[in-house]
Amino acid sequence: MVRIQILWLLAMLLALSPPLSAQQDGKKLEGDGYLFAYFEGKGDRLKQEQLRFAVSADAIHWYALNGNEPVIPSAGISKTGGIRDPHILRGEEGASYYMVATDMFTAKDGWGSNPGIVLMRSDDLLSWKHRAIDLAETYPEKFNDVKWVWAPQTIYDPSVGKHLVYFTVRFHKDERLDFYAAYANAEFNGFEDEPKLLFSPKYGGIDGDIVYKDGLYHLFFKGNTKDDSGKEIQNGIQQATSRSLWGPWKEDFRYVDAYADTSVVVEGSSVFKLNGKDEYLLMYDLYTNGRYEFQRTTDLFQFTAKPESFQKNFRPRHGSVIAINKEEARRLHGKWGGVPPALLQPADGDDRYTFLSKGNPIITHHYTADPAALVQGDTLWLYTGHDAAGGQKGYKMKDWLVFSTTDMKTWTEYPVPLKIEDFKWAKSGDAYAGHVVERNGKYYWYISTNWSGIGVAVADRPEGPFHDALGRPLLTNDDCFDSSHSWACIDPAVFIDDDGQAWIFWGNRECYYAKLKENMVELDGPVARLKFDDFDFTEAPWIHKRQGKYYLSYATGFPEKIAYAVADRIDGPYVYKGILNEIAGNSNTNHQAIVEFKGNSYFIYHNGGIQPDGGSYSRSVCIDRLFYEADGTLKRVLMTSEGIE
Repeated sequence: MVRIQILWLLAMLLALSPPLSAQQDGKKLEGDGYLFAYFEGKGDRLKQEQLRFAVSADAIHWYALNGNEPVIPSAGISKTGGIRDPHILRGEEGASYYMVATDMFTAKDGWGSNPGIVLMRSDDLLSWKHRAIDLAETYPEKFNDVKWVWAPQTIYDPSVGKHLVYFTVRFHKDERLDFYAAYANAEFNGFEDEPKLLFSPKYGGIDGDIVYKDGLYHLFFKGNTKDDSGKEIQNGIQQATSRSLWGPWKEDFRYVDAYADTSVVVEGSSVFKLNGKDEYLLMYDLYTNGRYEFQRTTDLFQFTAKPESFQKNFRPRHGSVIAINKEEARRLHGKWGGVPPALLQPADGDDRYTFLSKGNPIITHHYTADPAALVQGDTLWLYTGHDAAGGQKGYKMKDWLVFSTTDMKTWTEYPVPLKIEDFKWAKSGDAYAGHVVERNGKYYWYISTNWSGIGVAVADRPEGPFHDALGRPLLTNDDCFDSSHSWACIDPAVFIDDDGQAWIFWGNRECYYAKLKENMVELDGPVARLKFDDFDFTEAPWIHKRQGKYYLSYATGFPEKIAYAVADRIDGPYVYKGILNEIAGNSNTNHQAIVEFKGNSYFIYHNGGIQPDGGSYSRSVCIDRLFYEADGTLKRVLMTSEGIE
């Protein structure tokens, strides 16, 4: 008899305790960033109650995808034409995603009643199968009198290997707000059975969110306190706990949010774990104040007293968050755009990010400037400067970036190949324009650092990594003998002639040039200054050669245009030929690279075209075709939004 009781007790413990895989959810779901599913709280009310996505690399700074437009129109997935309170969940196996939402369109129908919820399932976060479930129609015996079916959420129940969908229900003839639940079928487009009562808080509750940790389920919900007459005297975020999803639930009547003792009201609580940390955020919607805030916890019982705010470019209403990895973030960006660069940019090793250019600018997830291009076989390598952020008020550039393409449409980004900190002598801390050339199987990157001089980095592969080849600058302001300003020694451009002689051009206001030795890291003779009639030089020299003629293009005036001159010798004399490219939109500077690739000539430049935060200090690289007249002169470049077709 004793043995039977022991076996029965063990069986009960196994039933109440999720298996190891579920207990390790925190580790299994670690990611590189976060995806936030929400509906919008501002703008046209008829457009607010629709599903939207946002992404964050750190869970604090959030960026709306798709320009904060709906990722899936509500009219196609709901009965009412609206959805609220979306909850997103990663499947236990990691290959599927589940989402549920309230089927309700208050902007059109008001708050009188809503029929049910929407179930959605996806294998890639991009395409979603969906079905709306009307409880009154599907289960008339129990739910014929249902008034509200609110804020559904999903959790995997390892004791039965199924997804449990739970939500708040209120009936027309009963003012109680209780939580009901049912297991979804395998297709996640319906319930296996009629929903049953899951938890009945003493004073009712809405917006439930269940989180599992250390053998205990925590149910967070918006609850309230009433006096003896039944009048509500307080409300806020409460929690109940249980060893089993079906209870019994132990209700804790204290409030965990920071606003319960104030006039500020909150709802839509949702808890998610931070990647790589034993820390959780309890976030909630301050719906009358237009804010979204959070408090921190490590044990799901004690929370930080002071709420913190999210930084975001949208105004979310009740939503939820899951961890995502870089692959998922890149998929999301490919379809809707808006993912922050930290989740797109390769970090190290063999990680790569491949994307399609959709016209100009060709790169929209970074602010890029000062392009230089190198053609090797069937690959064009693009090297750029990197403006640190959008909306900058000055030049903040700390590293350089590298991309490649074989068709001018599909681009591959590589880990950051070079940083200004790699040049210990560069006290300016400024990563200005550069140029890469290949010689004898080595790749040499000539970079400028504002007033610290021009340096050289070297690598064995075009994508790097590069390292300082000299430990000191190759050129400094001392080499700019006709200049008096501190930023004269910038914008290097290197050209290796047909006879093998390498040349370097550089400068600001005055244009200098010199020969380079075979080793590419020493000058081979004196520095000279380039002069010719009508040469109004600002910066950004570039040399290319065609049919025995040398073409010198450069930035002229300010705001800058690109002009060009032609010579029979690389060191001149040059003859001015005119303007090649007009002022690049929304940018005071311009900086060009000219290359021939697979039979076509290309003009690569930058503008300030990324909106809304592009500008003279937050620039973006573009590419358009370059054409020659029959006499060898250059046609003026037509800058386009379409770019390379």
